[in-house]
Amino acid sequence: MRYQKLPSALYQRNRAAFMEAMKPRSISVFFSSDIYPTSADGTLPFKQATDMFWLTGVDQEETVLLLFPDAHIPADREILFTLETNKELAIWEGAKLDKAQAKGQTGIGQIQWVPAFQRTLQRLMAEADALYLNDNPHTRAIRVVETRTDRENAKLRSEYPTYEIERSAPILFSLRAIKSQEEVEQMQRACDITKAGFERVLQFVKPGVIEYEIEAEFMHEFLRRGSRGFAYTPIIGSGSNACVLHYVENSNECKAGDVILIDVGAEYGNYAADMTRCIPVSGKFTDRQRDVYNAVLSVMRDAMKLLRPGVILREYHVQVGELMTKQLLSLGLITADDVTNQNPASPAYKKYFMHGTSHFIGLDVHDVGHWHEPIRAGHVFTVEPGIYIREENLGIRLENDILITEDGFVDLMGHIPLEADDIEAMMAG
Repeated sequence: MRYQKLPSALYQRNRAAFMEAMKPRSISVFFSSDIYPTSADGTLPFKQATDMFWLTGVDQEETVLLLFPDAHIPADREILFTLETNKELAIWEGAKLDKAQAKGQTGIGQIQWVPAFQRTLQRLMAEADALYLNDNPHTRAIRVVETRTDRENAKLRSEYPTYEIERSAPILFSLRAIKSQEEVEQMQRACDITKAGFERVLQFVKPGVIEYEIEAEFMHEFLRRGSRGFAYTPIIGSGSNACVLHYVENSNECKAGDVILIDVGAEYGNYAADMTRCIPVSGKFTDRQRDVYNAVLSVMRDAMKLLRPGVILREYHVQVGELMTKQLLSLGLITADDVTNQNPASPAYKKYFMHGTSHFIGLDVHDVGHWHEPIRAGHVFTVEPGIYIREENLGIRLENDILITEDGFVDLMGHIPLEADDIEAMMAG
C-alpha cells in the first residue's frame, strides 16, 4: 500500500462508538464496494466504501463486516469476512490480506472467508431482534448504478422479513463527522501534497499552456508524493470557463490576461483535500481582477470566523450571503435597489455567487454530517466563496479546508499561497 496506514486502535474506537449507539440485540452489516466494469474486460480503479473503511481500515474488495455487540459468544461480536488469498491470485493481481494481516490491521479477532458469511449470519440472527442496514442518504447522491450494499440489502430484507430493520447511516453521519486526531493528520497530508502540486503549477503556468497540461502537472506531483491522484475530478478553467461551476473539460488554451480558476485536491489514504485558487495567466492580476479577488478573499476570511461550535450551517450560509452582498455592492455588481427589492428566496447576491460556501469534508469530498445539528469541534469544513462575472469572463473562487476547534478553527491549508501578492511573487519565481 502506497500510503501510511492509520493504527488499528482508531478502527477499534470507531466500531465501539458505533456499537454503543446500536439498539440492544441487533446486528449490523457492512459491505465493501464493487469493482465497477467499463467495457470489454475493463474496470474502474477500486474505491472502498467509505463507511467500511472508517470502521475497519480495509482497502480491498469482497469484504463484509458484521457487528453484534450483544452476541452470546464474545468472539461473535465483531467478525470480518475477507477474500481468501491464494497463489494464483497473488500471481495475477497481488496477494490479498491473510487472516493474520486482517486481524492486525483492523483489531478484529474473528476473521472468516467471505463464503462463510451467510451461514454465520443465519446462526447469529437466532439471537437477534433487529438488523441494521446501511444506505447512502447523502443529499447529493445520484442513484443510477446499484451498489453492492443496495444488492445485499435487498437480499437481507427478503431473507429476514420479520426482523426489525434499522438504519446505520444516521449514526455514521454523527460519528464520521467528528474527525479524530489520526484522521486530521491524514487530511493534513492530503493538504500538504495539494500544496506541493500548486507550487509546481505556479512555476509552470504561462500564456499558451493548455488547461489539461496544468492538470498533468498536479497529477505528477500528487503521484510522486504517495497520493493515488485527485480526490475528485479537477476543475481547471481559464477565462470564461471559470464561470462554469463544474467545468471539467480542461481543454482550452490559457490566454494572456485571463485568470485560471483551479479547484483541485489530492487524495491520501482515502482522505480528501479540496482547494481552490485563482492565478493570472500572465503572472499579474489586472486592477479589476485584483479587486474581485480581494473581495472573495475578504468573504472567505470572515466566513471562517463564523464557523464555530454551536452554529447551524443554514444560519451560517445566510450570514455569508450578507458578507457577499456588501462586497458585490462595493464592486458595483449589484445596487442598493437590487438588495431592497430582492426576493428573500433568491437574494440579489445569488446572481454572482450561486453556490454554498461550506460542506463537510473527510473520507468523502462532500462528506457525511448532519446539516440540521449545531457545528461541533472536530468537524472539518471547506470555506469556498466565489464571484462569477460572466460578462467579464472572470470567475474567482478561493477555498481552504478548516478544522473546527472548541475556541475557533485550524486552517489545514493556511500554508498554501493565498494572497494575490504571494501568488504573483511565486509565479515570478
